[in-house]
Amino acid sequence: MELLNALMSNLWAVFLIILFFGGSIFLHELGHFLAARWRGMHVERFSIGFGPRMFGWKGKDGVEYRVSWLPLGGYVALPQLADLKGLEGELSPRAAALPSAGYADKMIVAVAGAVFNLIFAFVLATLLWFLGQPTSSDQATTQIGYVSPTIELEDHTKVTSPAKEAGLQVGDIVREIDGRAINNWQELMQTLVTGADRAADGRRKTVFKIEREGKFLDVILYPRLSGDEKMRKVGIAAAYPLVIHSVTAGSLAEKIGLKASDRLVSLDGIPVLNIVTLVDHLTAQAAQTVRVQVTRAGTPLTLDLPPRDPKSKEVTEIGAAFTTDNTLVHEGPLDQFSGHVSMTWRTLSSVVNPSSDIGINKLSGPVGIIRVFHLAAQADIRIVLWFTILVNINLAIFNLLPIPVLDGGHMLFATIGKIRGRSLPANFIAATQSVFVVLLFSMILYVTVFDVRRLTREFRSSSPPASAEAAPASK
Repeated sequence: MELLNALMSNLWAVFLIILFFGGSIFLHELGHFLAARWRGMHVERFSIGFGPRMFGWKGKDGVEYRVSWLPLGGYVALPQLADLKGLEGELSPRAAALPSAGYADKMIVAVAGAVFNLIFAFVLATLLWFLGQPTSSDQATTQIGYVSPTIELEDHTKVTSPAKEAGLQVGDIVREIDGRAINNWQELMQTLVTGADRAADGRRKTVFKIEREGKFLDVILYPRLSGDEKMRKVGIAAAYPLVIHSVTAGSLAEKIGLKASDRLVSLDGIPVLNIVTLVDHLTAQAAQTVRVQVTRAGTPLTLDLPPRDPKSKEVTEIGAAFTTDNTLVHEGPLDQFSGHVSMTWRTLSSVVNPSSDIGINKLSGPVGIIRVFHLAAQADIRIVLWFTILVNINLAIFNLLPIPVLDGGHMLFATIGKIRGRSLPANFIAATQSVFVVLLFSMILYVTVFDVRRLTREFRSSSPPASAEAAPASK
């Protein structure tokens, strides 16, 4: 039965990947196709994927419709827009003899793909607004629930964490990072890792505006590179309520009176806002009686956890599984757009900023995107919708960058030709496009290598979290 459930889950994930990721690519190319037909331009080929043809057919309209072997995107062959033989293959003799399209035609057709992606994203954002986006407490907050005393650097040495050095405290609420308002934990982490500010001595620098006991403070931190991805980190985790999901029969938790739905408040008077605090305290006080404060149906209750064997590897496993609150967030479509556009722009800006620690190797190609779709599909269809919105906004913005081969590159060449009064030489455009075709595919292969490395690490990482009974992982 478990095997059947796993198989059905994977089939469902594959279906959603084809529907939403493949659909996003299809709609982008459909935008170009319909705009070209509207403007009377000749369409040679409509392809999903690149490279040799897998299967297809010749339409009554004379267009070759096909699916190609390399699922890295798609294209509509428009010889009047650009000569892309290296990417799209050879054109028919008739197509090669066609006159170049006008400036307005080129601009409309080039931008239409991005417009269709944005329309699709807006439709999905409206649907998600209606359905609500499932969000756990640790993602909906900007309150700090744990300050790590140390942080592990890229060379695996441990040093005092930047958050500890700066004096951040459990319960602090992060309101801004480097002058940018922060609304949730994902935004906090993304703003932190894409930061590019440096101190006078060259150290990485970021400024947190925090709220502590009703007062606002500016705290300067010096992030360190940490983890396999070598990202900027300061050593903090989100705050969230710890709710007992279940209690194992005959366990220590049952013996002291803990029950499902109890909400953990504190241990020995120390507030517990993160699973790591629970693990640390139970480990440190294993030989002592620990006073556990919970609320049950809103009523405060104090229980005593007896001493445990300090040498036991299971010293923190008391037989209680923890979870946290989950809510549905109904965020308006325009707010969703604003957040995704901001996230995309910050990431792209960091890639080209020499002071940041975000390089091309931190981006995801088709393999990484498909993996996220797969994980989202196994979690909740609404997470799939959220990620599809992000992907479509990314596709729109990326394709409009003024880079040859991309839609923005076509618009750039057309605009330069318009300004100078005559089109750029065909040989120059063809040579430039060819060079950037090679660069584009080289970049895709490059990021794919790192996507595969991440997948490999993920599959190899089978060790349990700090406590086998932990709540959803925090950042």
